[in-house]
Amino acid sequence: MATVAADRALIEAVVAEMSAGIECAVDFWIGQIEDALQDPRLTTLGRLNAVHEIVSEYRRTTEGSGARGDGYVA
Repeated sequence: MATVAADRALIEAVVAEMSAGIECAVDFWIGQIEDALQDPRLTTLGRLNAVHEIVSEYRRTTEGSGARGDGYVA
């Protein structure tokens, strides 16, 4: 019985760490997009181009991560 409780605690700890990591990554990329969209020095086209660059950078950095084109690994 103690093993089941320890296994559950380990699984919950791993899930919490994974969740925190995902939230941190999403916050980073959304922050980049928000900054580009709110930059008063950019025109509308400049903002669009900036967001396009951010998305391209995201795709370059996640290349080879095992994710398919639809974003799912499995």
